[in-house]
Amino acid sequence: MAMAQAKRGLAPGHWRHWALGAAAALALLLGGCSSTRIIDNDVQSYSTLAAMPEPPTYRIERLPSQQQPSPQRGMIERLATEALGQVGMQRDDANGALRLELSSYANAYLPNWPHYSNFGFGMGYGPWGWGPGFGYYGYMRDLPPTLYVYQVRLVLRDAQGQPVYETSARYDDIWRSDEQIFRLLFQSALDGFPTPPQGERRIRHQIQP
Repeated sequence: MAMAQAKRGLAPGHWRHWALGAAAALALLLGGCSSTRIIDNDVQSYSTLAAMPEPPTYRIERLPSQQQPSPQRGMIERLATEALGQVGMQRDDANGALRLELSSYANAYLPNWPHYSNFGFGMGYGPWGWGPGFGYYGYMRDLPPTLYVYQVRLVLRDAQGQPVYETSARYDDIWRSDEQIFRLLFQSALDGFPTPPQGERRIRHQIQP
Protein backbone atom coordinates (compact mmCIF):
# COMPACT_ATOMS: atom_id res chain seq x y z
CA MET A 1 0.00 0.00 0.00
CA ALA A 2 2.80 2.38 0.94
CA MET A 3 4.60 1.51 -2.29
CA ALA A 4 1.46 2.31 -4.30
CA GLN A 5 1.17 5.67 -2.56
CA ALA A 6 4.81 6.42 -3.23
CA LYS A 7 4.34 5.64 -6.91
CA ARG A 8 1.41 8.05 -7.10
CA GLY A 9 3.43 10.87 -5.52
CA LEU A 10 3.85 12.14 -1.95
CA ALA A 11 2.62 10.05 0.95
CA PRO A 12 -0.43 11.50 2.78
CA GLY A 13 1.59 12.80 5.73
CA HIS A 14 4.21 14.35 3.49
CA TRP A 15 1.47 15.90 1.32
CA ARG A 16 -0.13 17.56 4.32
CA HIS A 17 3.22 19.00 5.43
CA TRP A 18 3.91 20.28 1.93
CA ALA A 19 0.46 21.87 1.65
CA LEU A 20 0.79 23.60 5.04
CA GLY A 21 4.25 24.86 4.13
CA ALA A 22 3.04 26.22 0.80
CA ALA A 23 0.08 27.94 2.46
CA ALA A 24 2.35 29.52 5.07
CA ALA A 25 4.76 30.75 2.37
CA LEU A 26 1.89 32.21 0.37
CA ALA A 27 0.49 33.98 3.44
CA LEU A 28 3.92 35.40 4.23
CA LEU A 29 4.32 36.61 0.65
CA LEU A 30 0.89 38.23 0.57
CA GLY A 31 1.44 39.74 4.00
CA GLY A 32 4.75 41.23 2.90
CA CYS A 33 3.21 42.65 -0.27
CA SER A 34 0.34 44.25 1.62
CA SER A 35 2.39 45.53 4.57
CA THR A 36 3.77 48.61 2.80
CA ARG A 37 2.90 50.82 -0.13
CA ILE A 38 5.47 52.83 -2.10
CA ILE A 39 4.53 56.43 -2.90
CA ASP A 40 6.85 58.43 -5.18
CA ASN A 41 6.66 62.23 -5.23
CA ASP A 42 8.41 64.42 -7.81
CA VAL A 43 9.56 67.60 -6.07
CA GLN A 44 10.95 70.93 -7.27
CA SER A 45 12.24 73.35 -4.61
CA TYR A 46 13.92 76.74 -4.82
CA SER A 47 14.92 78.84 -1.81
CA THR A 48 16.74 82.08 -1.09
CA LEU A 49 16.57 81.48 2.67
CA ALA A 50 19.86 80.82 4.44
CA ALA A 51 18.25 79.93 7.77
CA MET A 52 14.88 79.74 9.49
CA PRO A 53 12.93 82.99 9.16
CA GLU A 54 12.78 85.19 12.26
CA PRO A 55 10.14 85.11 13.49
CA PRO A 56 9.16 81.71 11.96
CA THR A 57 5.57 82.73 11.27
CA TYR A 58 3.39 83.02 8.19
CA ARG A 59 -0.13 83.92 7.16
CA ILE A 60 -2.13 82.34 4.37
CA GLU A 61 -2.85 84.70 1.51
CA ARG A 62 -5.83 83.53 -0.53
CA LEU A 63 -6.24 84.39 -4.19
CA PRO A 64 -9.60 85.82 -5.33
CA SER A 65 -10.64 82.37 -6.59
CA GLN A 66 -9.87 80.90 -3.15
CA GLN A 67 -12.04 83.17 -1.05
CA GLN A 68 -15.08 80.90 -1.02
CA PRO A 69 -14.74 78.25 1.73
CA SER A 70 -15.09 74.58 0.76
CA PRO A 71 -14.30 71.18 2.33
CA GLN A 72 -11.50 70.63 -0.18
CA ARG A 73 -9.94 74.02 0.53
CA GLY A 74 -10.26 73.42 4.27
CA MET A 75 -8.45 70.08 3.98
CA ILE A 76 -5.62 71.55 1.88
CA GLU A 77 -5.01 74.42 4.31
CA ARG A 78 -5.14 72.05 7.30
CA LEU A 79 -2.60 69.64 5.78
CA ALA A 80 -0.31 72.48 4.71
CA THR A 81 -0.48 73.95 8.22
CA GLU A 82 0.45 70.55 9.72
CA ALA A 83 3.40 70.10 7.35
CA LEU A 84 4.70 73.63 7.95
CA GLY A 85 4.39 73.07 11.70
CA GLN A 86 6.57 69.97 11.38
CA VAL A 87 9.40 72.08 9.94
CA GLY A 88 9.06 74.77 12.62
CA MET A 89 6.79 77.34 10.91
CA GLN A 90 3.82 78.63 12.86
CA ARG A 91 0.64 79.96 11.29
CA ASP A 92 -0.38 83.47 12.36
CA ASP A 93 -3.05 84.84 10.04
CA ALA A 94 -3.06 88.20 11.85
CA ASN A 95 0.66 89.02 12.08
CA GLY A 96 2.58 86.35 10.14
CA ALA A 97 5.98 87.55 8.92
CA LEU A 98 5.76 85.66 5.63
CA ARG A 99 2.85 85.36 3.24
CA LEU A 100 1.93 81.89 2.01
CA GLU A 101 0.38 81.35 -1.41
CA LEU A 102 -1.05 77.85 -1.57
CA SER A 103 -2.55 75.84 -4.45
CA SER A 104 -3.47 72.22 -5.17
CA TYR A 105 -4.67 70.08 -8.05
CA ALA A 106 -6.21 66.62 -8.46
CA ASN A 107 -7.50 64.75 -11.50
CA ALA A 108 -7.84 61.29 -13.07
CA TYR A 109 -7.12 60.12 -16.62
CA LEU A 110 -6.55 57.08 -18.82
CA PRO A 111 -2.98 57.05 -20.16
CA ASN A 112 -2.42 56.67 -23.89
CA TRP A 113 -0.14 53.66 -23.64
CA PRO A 114 0.52 51.92 -27.00
CA HIS A 115 0.32 48.37 -25.60
CA TYR A 116 -3.32 48.95 -24.63
CA SER A 117 -6.20 49.24 -27.10
CA ASN A 118 -9.35 51.23 -26.51
CA PHE A 119 -12.95 50.48 -27.43
CA GLY A 120 -13.40 49.29 -31.01
CA PHE A 121 -16.47 49.34 -33.28
CA GLY A 122 -17.45 47.55 -36.44
CA MET A 123 -20.19 45.76 -38.42
CA GLY A 124 -21.03 42.10 -38.75
CA TYR A 125 -23.74 39.42 -38.76
CA GLY A 126 -25.59 39.05 -35.47
CA PRO A 127 -25.18 35.60 -33.90
CA TRP A 128 -28.68 35.47 -32.36
CA GLY A 129 -32.10 34.84 -33.90
CA TRP A 130 -33.21 33.41 -37.22
CA GLY A 131 -32.24 34.87 -40.56
CA PRO A 132 -29.25 36.86 -41.76
CA GLY A 133 -29.36 39.61 -39.12
CA PHE A 134 -26.86 42.22 -40.22
CA GLY A 135 -25.91 44.84 -37.63
CA TYR A 136 -23.24 46.54 -35.54
CA TYR A 137 -21.04 45.15 -32.84
CA GLY A 138 -18.53 46.52 -30.39
CA TYR A 139 -15.55 44.90 -28.76
CA MET A 140 -13.46 45.67 -25.75
CA ARG A 141 -9.78 45.02 -25.27
CA ASP A 142 -7.59 45.66 -22.28
CA LEU A 143 -7.96 49.22 -21.06
CA PRO A 144 -5.08 50.97 -19.28
CA PRO A 145 -5.48 51.50 -15.54
CA THR A 146 -6.84 54.82 -14.34
CA LEU A 147 -4.06 57.11 -13.20
CA TYR A 148 -4.54 59.76 -10.52
CA VAL A 149 -2.51 62.93 -10.46
CA TYR A 150 -2.17 65.15 -7.39
CA GLN A 151 -0.07 68.27 -7.07
CA VAL A 152 0.60 70.95 -4.46
CA ARG A 153 2.50 74.22 -4.69
CA LEU A 154 3.64 76.57 -1.94
CA VAL A 155 5.20 80.03 -2.30
CA LEU A 156 6.41 82.01 0.71
CA ARG A 157 6.90 85.75 0.21
CA ASP A 158 8.50 88.33 2.46
CA ALA A 159 6.84 91.56 3.62
CA GLN A 160 7.75 93.28 0.35
CA GLY A 161 6.11 90.52 -1.69
CA GLN A 162 9.36 88.96 -2.91
CA PRO A 163 9.31 85.13 -3.11
CA VAL A 164 11.83 83.56 -0.76
CA TYR A 165 10.71 79.94 -0.99
CA GLU A 166 8.98 78.11 -3.84
CA THR A 167 8.26 74.41 -3.88
CA SER A 168 5.92 71.92 -5.53
CA ALA A 169 5.32 68.18 -5.33
CA ARG A 170 3.48 65.86 -7.71
CA TYR A 171 2.10 62.32 -7.51
CA ASP A 172 1.03 60.37 -10.61
CA ASP A 173 0.06 56.72 -10.08
CA ILE A 174 -2.79 54.20 -9.87
CA TRP A 175 -3.53 54.48 -6.13
CA ARG A 176 -6.02 57.03 -4.84
CA SER A 177 -6.45 58.39 -1.32
CA ASP A 178 -6.95 62.15 -1.34
CA GLU A 179 -6.04 63.14 2.20
CA GLN A 180 -3.17 60.70 2.61
CA ILE A 181 -1.57 61.59 -0.71
CA PHE A 182 -1.94 65.33 -0.17
CA ARG A 183 -0.38 64.94 3.30
CA LEU A 184 2.65 63.18 1.80
CA LEU A 185 2.91 65.78 -0.96
CA PHE A 186 3.15 68.62 1.55
CA GLN A 187 5.75 66.70 3.55
CA SER A 188 7.76 66.12 0.36
CA ALA A 189 7.43 69.73 -0.79
CA LEU A 190 8.82 70.97 2.55
CA ASP A 191 11.56 68.37 2.87
CA GLY A 192 14.81 70.13 3.72
CA PHE A 193 13.15 73.45 4.62
CA PRO A 194 14.49 76.17 4.71
CA THR A 195 17.53 75.09 2.64
CA PRO A 196 16.40 72.18 0.45
CA PRO A 197 18.34 70.77 -2.50
CA GLN A 198 17.68 73.16 -5.36
CA GLY A 199 15.81 71.91 -8.41
CA GLU A 200 14.16 68.60 -9.18
CA ARG A 201 14.31 65.40 -7.12
CA ARG A 202 12.20 62.38 -6.20
CA ILE A 203 11.16 61.54 -2.64
CA ARG A 204 9.89 58.06 -1.83
CA HIS A 205 7.53 57.22 1.03
CA GLN A 206 6.65 53.81 2.44
CA ILE A 207 3.27 53.73 4.14
CA GLN A 208 0.90 51.19 5.62
CA PRO A 209 -1.99 50.42 3.23
